[in-house]
Amino acid sequence: MNSPIKLSNTILLYLLTLCIITKAQNLNNPNYLHHFCDDTTTSTTTYKDNLNTLLSSLASNATSNSIGFFNASAGLEPDDVYGLFFCRGDLSTDVCQNCVANATKDIVQRRCPTQKVAFIWYDECFLRYSNKIMFSTMERDPNYTLWNPENVAVHADFNRELLNTIFTAVNRAANMPAGAKKFRATKANYTTEHYLYVLVQCTPDLSSGDCEQCLLAAYSGLEICCNEKRGGRILFPSCIVNFETYINYNETYVESAALAPSPVPQGDKGSSKKTWIIIGATLSTIVGVLLLSSFAYTMWRRKKREEIRNSQVIQLLDMEGRTIEDDCSNEIMYGEVKSQDSFLIQLDIVLKATNQYSNENKLGQGGFGPVYKGVMEDGKEIAVKRLSRTSGQGLREFMNEVNLIARLQHRNLVKLLGCCLEKNEKLLVYEYMPNKSLDVFLFDSAMRVQLDWQRRLSIINGIARGLLYLHEDSRLRIIHRDLKASNILLDYEMNPKISDFGMARIFGGNHSEANTNRIVGT
Repeated sequence: MNSPIKLSNTILLYLLTLCIITKAQNLNNPNYLHHFCDDTTTSTTTYKDNLNTLLSSLASNATSNSIGFFNASAGLEPDDVYGLFFCRGDLSTDVCQNCVANATKDIVQRRCPTQKVAFIWYDECFLRYSNKIMFSTMERDPNYTLWNPENVAVHADFNRELLNTIFTAVNRAANMPAGAKKFRATKANYTTEHYLYVLVQCTPDLSSGDCEQCLLAAYSGLEICCNEKRGGRILFPSCIVNFETYINYNETYVESAALAPSPVPQGDKGSSKKTWIIIGATLSTIVGVLLLSSFAYTMWRRKKREEIRNSQVIQLLDMEGRTIEDDCSNEIMYGEVKSQDSFLIQLDIVLKATNQYSNENKLGQGGFGPVYKGVMEDGKEIAVKRLSRTSGQGLREFMNEVNLIARLQHRNLVKLLGCCLEKNEKLLVYEYMPNKSLDVFLFDSAMRVQLDWQRRLSIINGIARGLLYLHEDSRLRIIHRDLKASNILLDYEMNPKISDFGMARIFGGNHSEANTNRIVGT
């Protein structure tokens, strides 16, 4: 019969072995999230050889890399290849090396065996390669979004605390010094008993401005997909943003990094009296300098607030119900505006195109507000939707439309050319549809005769193609929720284009139904 001591030792040995095996399994199996392969294929053996050389270099440089990031290239034109990896900022070198080693094998052996361009995300690291240089360049595509299907119970407090926590994390990560990890993980109470946890990170080769733009664009995407959700994550090639109601980072590493003390120099006892004399003599000067600096800063801040108050930044803040009391938030929101420069149109251009919103240019009136026709300097015709201050559709729908339709490209969807937020104006600028909307033809006895059965079938097929794209083929799965004849616009050739995405909603890839908090649509 075995003694209790021997039995206890046997159990301890078993548990120790189990822990070692479990740790080894975790190291060998990083948590795969998503991958993307480009259409271009590796047609030459030389490119494949260069790719293998590159991947070997990436894997070997992950072993002793203190910031969890490395980029490299291999070969000469036209078979040159470029690649990089970056690991999550709170993980050890061993975990980083293991993830990168798995990624270099998984991407070419299983995920993208013949493609020249490939991206792969794990929970622990990200790796990509391409036949084009991508170093020190901020990129947001391709991207991938994940979210927790459960909703939070306290929406207002959660959303407010999430906004503040992410903005603070973005500011600190983006302003890390060159050569350091552009990483920040933190937590905050959204109730007295519950925490939310936020993690943001950029590739270290980005400038502070590019990092900030990338993270803000990611947060903007999370606002669309993950509003009122318990968690969400968006993966860009250049940055990641993740929030959860459970710990989503290595809390021990983050706390130890934050609390690492700076060395305190020991003073010379013999010179302490002299030191105090010097301090006393200069104290009044220091106080005076501080007072002058404080006054100068106050005046500068007041001037800066006035500049911001008249800029497009304040419009975005107002749309979200925010204030401009936090200077940090102002800077971040300004970065969000700059990240969408290509969609911002100056107000004077719109006024000139619409002849100062003249009645002759007015096309109609909807729940959003009036719609005007305009002609740009190059002769291009546009349609301008002007948000009414008493609009029932509201600011959330305005922002929803900007964020959604800017990402969608299809011949049967109306094209958004840009928006304007200057001087309290909120304008959406679209391509002009000369035949107006489908309801004009359906409900007018004189116009209805133009819709023979062949044309009706063509319109139906076009609408169906647009819906198929929204539901199945676009990167984001969109449910329109307000599809009606007045929201189907017709171009010169009577081709239908779906418009008005103010009430649209993103669905999860495997969802077939969802709950809504308010009654919308038709």
